[in-house]
Amino acid sequence: MGRIYGMPMTGERIGRAALLATLAVAAAACASRTLPAPAAPMPRAAIDSMLGVTRPTAMRAEGAVQVQADTVPAKSGAGASGAGRIAGADAAISAQRDASGDAMVALAAPATSAAPAAAVPPDSVLAAPPIAWDLDVEANSARTRVMYFVDIFSGRARPSFELALSRQARFAGIIGDRLRAGGLPLDLTYLALIESWYNPDAYSKAAAVGMWQFMTRTARGVGLRVDWWIDERRDPVRSTEGAVRLLTSLHDDFGSFFLAAAAYNGGSGRVSRGLTQFATRIEPFEGEDRFFALSDTRSLRPETRDYVPKMIAAALVAKQPERYGLRVDPLPAFAFDTVRVPGGAPLAAVALAAAADAATIRDLNPHVLRGMLPSGDSLWIRVPPGAADGFDARYAALDSADRVALARVKSKKGESMVSIARKHKLTAKQLNWYNPKVSRLKTGNLVPGQTILVPSSAVASAARDVPNPAIERYPRRSRRPVSRAATGSAANSAKKAPAKAPAKAPAKAATKRPAKSAGAATSAGAAKSARPAKSAGPAKSARPAKAATPAKKR
Repeated sequence: MGRIYGMPMTGERIGRAALLATLAVAAAACASRTLPAPAAPMPRAAIDSMLGVTRPTAMRAEGAVQVQADTVPAKSGAGASGAGRIAGADAAISAQRDASGDAMVALAAPATSAAPAAAVPPDSVLAAPPIAWDLDVEANSARTRVMYFVDIFSGRARPSFELALSRQARFAGIIGDRLRAGGLPLDLTYLALIESWYNPDAYSKAAAVGMWQFMTRTARGVGLRVDWWIDERRDPVRSTEGAVRLLTSLHDDFGSFFLAAAAYNGGSGRVSRGLTQFATRIEPFEGEDRFFALSDTRSLRPETRDYVPKMIAAALVAKQPERYGLRVDPLPAFAFDTVRVPGGAPLAAVALAAAADAATIRDLNPHVLRGMLPSGDSLWIRVPPGAADGFDARYAALDSADRVALARVKSKKGESMVSIARKHKLTAKQLNWYNPKVSRLKTGNLVPGQTILVPSSAVASAARDVPNPAIERYPRRSRRPVSRAATGSAANSAKKAPAKAPAKAPAKAATKRPAKSAGAATSAGAAKSARPAKSAGPAKSARPAKAATPAKKR
């Protein structure tokens, strides 16, 4: 027998040395997170010949390779050659079985982990990291109303939702930067999605306007300009800044972003009253769960109760569009430069000086309603990126006629807005945009001597056909006039009245019939005409005489 580490190489010691060497290789492989490539099974005889030893017959019993409790002696010079031969055979004996099925090596890892270890994917194909949320979105994703709106957004509302995601790519940078600067969660961007589908020109029947759906009074309260000429609710930049201010204030009031969102939709007064009225029921809940506790009390309107679940569902679908089968064609980012333009300048002149088309300038400045800046102080106007360089010089070099937006005419007797508009190739609606306070006679003609502002065709074409921004609530559509008996509670009382009148009328007529002639009326109307007969008896007796006089003349 050979010798290893200065000891005789019996069969048991050969097996123990091979096992220890294999365990060392396996430990090194685990440390490097890789496993040695599997080698083809080798016959036992080939392994024995590499070791230079003869295997005893006793080692063919199952479980012959065992680790004994005693330690391996220190390595000596005499055993160096034997150790080298064992190291050269490590790859051949790792986890291999010979034809008889004997276990050659028992690895330190459990047997169940050996098969999956070979199928571990490389780092480059590992699963993507989980989606990051800065609101309690995932924690509430299983709520019934949330799943209901998820089904809607990925189902029948899919076209609208895909369009909204396309617009989100256009405005995400603007909204994200301002939410981050205000210290608000970025997931609040989906509040604008459920409000307007990210449409700056959206408006509701309640006169809420813009991407963030501000009412006029609320918009002015957060510092936005809203008048006949400028409506910053339609400006994606300025309206987002106003929304950040409002949401920050609401969060400071309620200490919850979900309650702040509910107050954004339904009003802070309604939320405050609900929290006060049901304080004992809401007290056990903390954080964002307070909204759902308040929602369960039914103190909020149905629209407000669904507002937060709708926002959560929008976030779930918008961050995983491929999961729900949505296709998104992102729009280009809302990028621009700003320039200072004098008051009264037409947008068409800005387009000429910026070397851009009028439609681009109009889209970059949706808050300018009348195709021109209001007279007065200069304003900042957006132009395409790179157009700000040299803009002032190019604007000053424009023809004076290009920089004039309006002409002024005096109304004459018999003139109307229609007749003046026709003379200047405009419509009466377009002319009314620039003359909202004009005075008219009862005939509809203009009061003579008024100054009428007439826009150029370029200015009128760049104007927006929008309702009066000062309106707090749009009037309902006019309905066809109906009688009171057909509407409301008056209808019920009106229906009951005719039922009582005929019942009384026949009774009175029946008592008077014996006293009157047989020609007395039988209807309720005839009964009413018979009432004055008591005091006008002589008059009735005279009536036949008058009727008989013409007969005598015949």
